[in-house]
Amino acid sequence: MARPLLIGLTGSIGMGKSETAKMFARLGIPVNDSDVNVHAVYEPGGAAVPEIEKAFPGTVRDGRVDRALLSKALAADPSGFKRLETIVHPLVAKVQQAFLARVTADGADMVVLDVPLLFETGGHARMDAVVVVSAPSHIQRARVLERPGMTEDKLDQILSRQMPDEEKRAKAHYVVVTDKGLDHAFEQVQMIVKDLRAKIAAGQMPET
Repeated sequence: MARPLLIGLTGSIGMGKSETAKMFARLGIPVNDSDVNVHAVYEPGGAAVPEIEKAFPGTVRDGRVDRALLSKALAADPSGFKRLETIVHPLVAKVQQAFLARVTADGADMVVLDVPLLFETGGHARMDAVVVVSAPSHIQRARVLERPGMTEDKLDQILSRQMPDEEKRAKAHYVVVTDKGLDHAFEQVQMIVKDLRAKIAAGQMPET
Protein backbone atom coordinates (compact mmCIF):
# COMPACT_ATOMS: atom_id res chain seq x y z
CA MET A 1 0.00 0.00 0.00
CA ALA A 2 1.35 3.41 -0.96
CA ARG A 3 2.14 5.58 2.02
CA PRO A 4 1.20 9.26 2.17
CA LEU A 5 3.74 11.99 1.61
CA LEU A 6 5.14 13.12 4.95
CA ILE A 7 5.13 16.88 5.46
CA GLY A 8 6.99 18.03 8.55
CA LEU A 9 5.54 21.28 9.89
CA THR A 10 7.70 23.16 12.36
CA GLY A 11 8.63 26.59 13.63
CA SER A 12 9.80 28.25 16.79
CA ILE A 13 7.42 29.29 19.57
CA GLY A 14 5.04 32.07 18.63
CA MET A 15 5.55 31.80 14.88
CA GLY A 16 1.97 30.74 14.10
CA LYS A 17 2.48 27.02 13.58
CA SER A 18 -0.81 25.95 15.15
CA GLU A 19 -2.83 28.27 12.91
CA THR A 20 -0.88 27.06 9.88
CA ALA A 21 -1.64 23.45 10.79
CA LYS A 22 -5.35 24.32 10.81
CA MET A 23 -4.96 25.67 7.27
CA PHE A 24 -3.62 22.34 6.03
CA ALA A 25 -6.54 20.64 7.78
CA ARG A 26 -8.95 23.02 6.01
CA LEU A 27 -7.63 21.63 2.74
CA GLY A 28 -8.53 18.11 3.86
CA ILE A 29 -5.02 17.02 4.78
CA PRO A 30 -4.76 14.91 7.96
CA VAL A 31 -2.68 16.62 10.65
CA ASN A 32 -0.98 14.96 13.61
CA ASP A 33 -0.02 17.38 16.37
CA SER A 34 2.87 16.31 18.60
CA ASP A 35 1.71 18.62 21.38
CA VAL A 36 -1.68 16.89 21.39
CA ASN A 37 0.10 13.54 21.53
CA VAL A 38 2.09 14.73 24.55
CA HIS A 39 -1.10 15.83 26.30
CA ALA A 40 -2.54 12.36 25.69
CA VAL A 41 0.34 10.54 27.40
CA TYR A 42 0.23 13.07 30.28
CA GLU A 43 -3.46 12.45 31.07
CA PRO A 44 -4.73 9.91 33.63
CA GLY A 45 -3.82 6.45 32.40
CA GLY A 46 -1.28 7.94 30.01
CA ALA A 47 1.88 5.93 29.50
CA ALA A 48 4.16 8.81 30.55
CA VAL A 49 2.54 9.48 33.93
CA PRO A 50 4.31 6.89 36.13
CA GLU A 51 7.66 7.42 34.41
CA ILE A 52 7.54 11.19 34.83
CA GLU A 53 6.55 10.91 38.50
CA LYS A 54 9.53 8.63 39.01
CA ALA A 55 11.92 11.00 37.20
CA PHE A 56 10.38 14.22 38.57
CA PRO A 57 8.77 13.43 41.94
CA GLY A 58 5.81 15.59 42.86
CA THR A 59 4.88 16.63 39.32
CA VAL A 60 1.82 14.35 39.05
CA ARG A 61 -1.51 15.56 40.49
CA ASP A 62 -4.84 13.69 40.33
CA GLY A 63 -3.30 11.03 38.11
CA ARG A 64 -2.08 13.40 35.42
CA VAL A 65 1.18 15.22 34.80
CA ASP A 66 0.83 18.79 36.04
CA ARG A 67 2.56 20.75 33.29
CA ALA A 68 3.05 23.81 35.51
CA LEU A 69 4.81 21.75 38.19
CA LEU A 70 6.88 19.97 35.57
CA SER A 71 7.84 23.32 34.06
CA LYS A 72 9.01 24.54 37.48
CA ALA A 73 11.07 21.38 37.96
CA LEU A 74 12.72 21.85 34.59
CA ALA A 75 13.39 25.53 35.25
CA ALA A 76 15.17 24.54 38.46
CA ASP A 77 17.19 21.82 36.72
CA PRO A 78 17.44 22.29 32.93
CA SER A 79 19.37 19.02 32.63
CA GLY A 80 16.00 17.37 33.19
CA PHE A 81 14.94 18.15 29.63
CA LYS A 82 17.02 15.23 28.36
CA ARG A 83 15.45 12.85 30.87
CA LEU A 84 12.00 14.07 29.89
CA GLU A 85 12.71 13.63 26.17
CA THR A 86 13.91 10.07 26.79
CA ILE A 87 10.58 9.27 28.40
CA VAL A 88 8.19 11.17 26.15
CA HIS A 89 9.59 10.94 22.62
CA PRO A 90 9.24 7.14 22.20
CA LEU A 91 5.66 7.28 23.52
CA VAL A 92 4.70 10.13 21.21
CA ALA A 93 6.31 8.25 18.31
CA LYS A 94 3.99 5.30 18.97
CA VAL A 95 0.94 7.57 18.84
CA GLN A 96 2.23 9.06 15.59
CA GLN A 97 2.80 5.63 14.05
CA ALA A 98 -0.77 4.63 14.85
CA PHE A 99 -1.97 7.82 13.16
CA LEU A 100 0.12 7.09 10.06
CA ALA A 101 -1.19 3.53 9.85
CA ARG A 102 -4.76 4.83 10.03
CA VAL A 103 -4.42 7.54 7.38
CA THR A 104 -2.48 5.22 5.09
CA ALA A 105 -5.34 2.74 5.27
CA ASP A 106 -7.72 5.60 4.49
CA GLY A 107 -5.75 6.39 1.32
CA ALA A 108 -4.46 9.87 2.19
CA ASP A 109 -1.97 11.16 -0.38
CA MET A 110 -0.20 13.42 2.14
CA VAL A 111 -0.19 14.12 5.85
CA VAL A 112 1.18 16.87 8.07
CA LEU A 113 3.22 15.98 11.12
CA ASP A 114 3.25 19.06 13.36
CA VAL A 115 6.48 18.78 15.39
CA PRO A 116 7.78 21.83 17.28
CA LEU A 117 11.35 20.50 17.64
CA LEU A 118 11.53 18.73 14.28
CA PHE A 119 15.08 19.83 13.43
CA GLU A 120 16.33 19.71 17.01
CA THR A 121 15.34 16.04 17.36
CA GLY A 122 16.50 14.99 13.88
CA GLY A 123 12.95 14.18 12.78
CA HIS A 124 13.32 16.17 9.56
CA ALA A 125 15.47 13.37 8.11
CA ARG A 126 12.43 11.14 7.58
CA MET A 127 10.18 13.80 6.06
CA ASP A 128 9.56 14.16 2.35
CA ALA A 129 9.11 17.91 2.72
CA VAL A 130 9.61 20.36 5.58
CA VAL A 131 7.52 23.50 6.03
CA VAL A 132 8.84 26.14 8.43
CA VAL A 133 6.48 28.78 9.84
CA SER A 134 8.20 32.10 10.44
CA ALA A 135 7.66 35.71 11.51
CA PRO A 136 9.98 38.59 12.47
CA SER A 137 11.49 38.16 15.93
CA HIS A 138 9.82 41.25 17.40
CA ILE A 139 6.41 39.93 16.38
CA GLN A 140 7.28 36.49 17.73
CA ARG A 141 8.25 37.91 21.12
CA ALA A 142 5.17 40.11 21.31
CA ARG A 143 2.89 37.14 20.57
CA VAL A 144 4.51 34.87 23.13
CA LEU A 145 4.69 37.47 25.90
CA GLU A 146 0.92 37.90 25.64
CA ARG A 147 0.48 34.33 26.89
CA PRO A 148 -0.55 33.91 30.54
CA GLY A 149 2.42 33.25 32.80
CA MET A 150 5.03 33.96 30.14
CA THR A 151 8.03 36.11 31.04
CA GLU A 152 11.08 37.36 29.15
CA ASP A 153 13.30 34.91 31.07
CA LYS A 154 11.03 31.95 30.37
CA LEU A 155 10.85 32.84 26.69
CA ASP A 156 14.63 33.15 26.47
CA GLN A 157 14.99 29.74 28.09
CA ILE A 158 12.60 28.22 25.55
CA LEU A 159 14.38 29.87 22.62
CA SER A 160 17.75 28.64 23.88
CA ARG A 161 16.59 25.06 23.25
CA GLN A 162 15.32 25.84 19.74
CA MET A 163 17.29 26.16 16.54
CA PRO A 164 17.39 29.82 15.42
CA ASP A 165 14.63 30.75 12.97
CA GLU A 166 17.17 31.75 10.31
CA GLU A 167 18.68 28.26 10.35
CA LYS A 168 15.28 26.61 10.18
CA ARG A 169 14.29 28.68 7.17
CA ALA A 170 17.56 27.78 5.44
CA LYS A 171 16.86 24.06 5.92
CA ALA A 172 13.19 24.20 4.89
CA HIS A 173 11.69 23.14 1.57
CA TYR A 174 8.95 25.74 2.08
CA VAL A 175 8.49 28.75 4.39
CA VAL A 176 5.15 30.20 5.46
CA VAL A 177 5.41 33.76 6.77
CA THR A 178 2.68 34.67 9.23
CA ASP A 179 3.06 38.40 9.83
CA LYS A 180 0.89 39.50 6.89
CA GLY A 181 -2.47 38.14 8.01
CA LEU A 182 -4.30 34.81 7.93
CA ASP A 183 -5.44 35.13 4.32
CA HIS A 184 -1.88 35.65 3.13
CA ALA A 185 -0.69 32.65 5.12
CA PHE A 186 -3.48 30.47 3.75
CA GLU A 187 -2.54 31.41 0.19
CA GLN A 188 0.98 30.19 0.89
CA VAL A 189 -0.32 26.90 2.28
CA GLN A 190 -2.51 26.40 -0.78
CA MET A 191 0.49 26.98 -3.05
CA ILE A 192 2.58 24.47 -1.09
CA VAL A 193 -0.09 21.79 -1.34
CA LYS A 194 -0.56 22.46 -5.04
CA ASP A 195 3.20 22.22 -5.64
CA LEU A 196 3.54 18.98 -3.67
CA ARG A 197 0.60 17.35 -5.45
CA ALA A 198 2.15 18.32 -8.79
CA LYS A 199 5.41 16.69 -7.71
CA ILE A 200 3.58 13.53 -6.61
CA ALA A 201 1.83 13.38 -9.99
CA ALA A 202 5.18 13.85 -11.76
CA GLY A 203 6.73 11.03 -9.75
CA GLN A 204 9.18 13.35 -8.03
CA MET A 205 8.15 12.26 -4.54
CA PRO A 206 8.41 8.75 -3.03
CA GLU A 207 5.22 6.67 -3.07
CA THR A 208 6.25 3.89 -0.72
